[in-house]
Amino acid sequence: MSHPVLLVIAHGSRDPRHAATVHALTERVRAQRPGLRVETGFLEFNAPSVPRVLERLAAEGADEVIALPLLLTRAFHAKTDIPSVLREARARLPRLHIRQSDVLGPSPLLNATLERRLREAGVRPGDLPRTGLVLASAGSSDPEAIAVIAEIARELRHTGWCAVRPAFASASLPRTEDAVRALRAEGVDRVAVAPYVIAPGRLPDRITAGAEAAGADVLADVLGPAPELARLLLDRYDEARVTVRASLSA
Repeated sequence: MSHPVLLVIAHGSRDPRHAATVHALTERVRAQRPGLRVETGFLEFNAPSVPRVLERLAAEGADEVIALPLLLTRAFHAKTDIPSVLREARARLPRLHIRQSDVLGPSPLLNATLERRLREAGVRPGDLPRTGLVLASAGSSDPEAIAVIAEIARELRHTGWCAVRPAFASASLPRTEDAVRALRAEGVDRVAVAPYVIAPGRLPDRITAGAEAAGADVLADVLGPAPELARLLLDRYDEARVTVRASLSA
């Protein structure tokens, strides 16, 4: 039996760094699992679009696709946009079986990716007791997504940081600069900012600007094409495959 195609669905951005990072991540996924067909589709701004990729796969004779949202939380895109696009594709391409996998977060592998980026930015294990961390996400108006970020911040607080605060680049408060300043006001000696975003773009740039404006001591890179993140994509793919098999045998 052939393996389902893995279709990674990214949001897309006018910033060329976004698509370049997404493609670098999918290349790492291919390298971790040779033989697995991995495709990339975008919701907007970039090509190819998700419908075009699915049409091409159907024309080439593919019969099964696992669509993986390149999203860290279950917010609007995961709950509404992507299901809508996939429903329309199923109606047009009835011979192509399309299954949507779960979003990426929360996951220990995402925390491991954050740790990797912070180490690369200069944070050492011995620094944590005197360092406050700002976990800076893109932000959402969805309460479930905001609650997930807050819970991750609480969990990180138990890994040795003297304090951890969530922050958001849009839709929610506090902003990155406000979280940095709040930690300073509490007497925190050193502040690190960790962007909880996958690829560069407008909102990650806001995080960077806020960290710099408030004088953060450390600014980590975005999660990007880290090996831990590539492994997480494959984990979500495998979980979706198990679900497909269970539904077919039921």
